[in-house]
Amino acid sequence: MPKTKSYLKVPSFQAMHLTDERQSLADNVYWTLCDQIVGLVLKPSSAISEKLISEEMGVSRTPVREALARLASQHLVDIYPQRGTFIAPLRQPDLERSQFMREALETALVTRVTKLPDCTELITKLRTEVELQRTFARISDLPRFYQSDEDFHRLIATYAGLPGLWFEIQRSKLHMDRCRHLALASVEKDFGIITLQHIAIIDAIEAGDAAVACDTMRHHLRRIFNTVNQIMELHPHYFDK
Repeated sequence: MPKTKSYLKVPSFQAMHLTDERQSLADNVYWTLCDQIVGLVLKPSSAISEKLISEEMGVSRTPVREALARLASQHLVDIYPQRGTFIAPLRQPDLERSQFMREALETALVTRVTKLPDCTELITKLRTEVELQRTFARISDLPRFYQSDEDFHRLIATYAGLPGLWFEIQRSKLHMDRCRHLALASVEKDFGIITLQHIAIIDAIEAGDAAVACDTMRHHLRRIFNTVNQIMELHPHYFDK
């Protein structure tokens, strides 16, 4: 882990509802590390130091220990007594569970928005995101393309009348997001396919066709499985043996 305070920062997507000071610190550490794990700043199977995290973030070791325990419960870190703490490798069962949960939630949400009496505003915003994605793809701005992709799906949750559910979706898809970052950085070359799938989702919503919207969303979310084998070949050291 680099000995710098600059990379350990609170992620922009963090939604903090804090009560006491200790919980605030533990949440801050948790979300900071979670962001770095998912974004692959902290590489799979690499060792991390409770002491170093504590020093870099300027907190005691208690909130760090609590955050690491929480990450361990989500299979994002592995804690071995007498050996240390390591970023968890990518594991097939975690990826499949992550994908299953996201698909179940997002297909339900897209079905719900097709039944809205007026989805004009949503359609306009979704098409704007697609145009942004095309621009970011053209200039190879992967972080902003990724964020626009997230915003596209978040809009659907918001207009479905369940904006708080997006936070639950984010948590459920953490393992798959690690794969998505690897795919965007290495094996995903045709971003046009992603934007075309987004357009197909928009068209189905606009037509009020729940069945097509659901099937299109399901196909879109399963796209990551097409790249998992390629990612494993390129980065075998990131996966559980």
